[in-house]
Amino acid sequence: METKLTFLATLCGCGVLLQPCVRAEEGGSGHYMPGSMSSFVDGVPAKPTFITRYNLLHYNGDIAANEPLPIAGVRSLGAEATVWGHGLTFLWRPPVELGEHWSYALSATVPFMWAEVSAQVDSVSVSSSVNGLGDIVLMPLMLNYTVNSNLNVNFRTGVYAPTGDYEVGRLANTGKNFWTIEPTLGLMYFGVNNGIEASLFTGFDFNTENPDTHYQSGTQFHIDGTLAQHFPLFGGLAGVGVNGFWYDQITGDSGSGATLGDFEARTTGVGPVLSYAFKLGTVDMIAEAKWLHELDTTKRLQGDTVWFKLVAKF
Repeated sequence: METKLTFLATLCGCGVLLQPCVRAEEGGSGHYMPGSMSSFVDGVPAKPTFITRYNLLHYNGDIAANEPLPIAGVRSLGAEATVWGHGLTFLWRPPVELGEHWSYALSATVPFMWAEVSAQVDSVSVSSSVNGLGDIVLMPLMLNYTVNSNLNVNFRTGVYAPTGDYEVGRLANTGKNFWTIEPTLGLMYFGVNNGIEASLFTGFDFNTENPDTHYQSGTQFHIDGTLAQHFPLFGGLAGVGVNGFWYDQITGDSGSGATLGDFEARTTGVGPVLSYAFKLGTVDMIAEAKWLHELDTTKRLQGDTVWFKLVAKF
């Protein structure tokens, strides 16, 4: 069991961030998707490797019909959104030594999004759907410090590039039309002998102004965590646990397009998470699935998110 737990603790991927394109566009949230980076699967590899990962996201949520929401340059009353996101992540941990216990990696995630959004705009029911390339996520700086065989600390800086399609006045968009810089600190305990996982990720999102709407979203702060038990099962290693998050916009929106004022958003949520590590020939694999239910939201959509991640380590 100890050998398998050691493998699981060192096989780590890169956090993928697939952003729904309306929750809420500009006013309620930014690029970061709560719950996307929260477990050992989202860590920085301690040893040289090349990792690919498929990421699937499904989100469905709404906001009350009497609640205003700024979406792509228009003011809506109420909204309902369904989003599917597919992402492919490539991560490389080169054989570069930065010092004892330190490691460096870099990654890129290319998302493909499908979204359908409906809302009341000027007392008229409006809906739109769109699909295509989303905003690409680059992580040029990913650092890990191995404290001991059970504990790792990592830091990364994510850059969201506005590569997705965006149109002012259209409710559904695959991109946000602004840049985001996201520094994140991760603490991951994975007991080699007891199989207990306790992971915590905390980060900030700093956003540029959307040049088409003259709207700048405020800075967001987020904490995501996982508590799980891992154990041998059918020749692999299974994990069962719980994932939770807290997301808070700590500065107000600004710019001439921010007609609703600060519009500071907040949300919290929790749900179960399952994982399974196994070998496929000579390739080390990890599959992770989780469901997150939002418990309390302010000035953004409230709903449910389903994640599935499949990691291959070569």
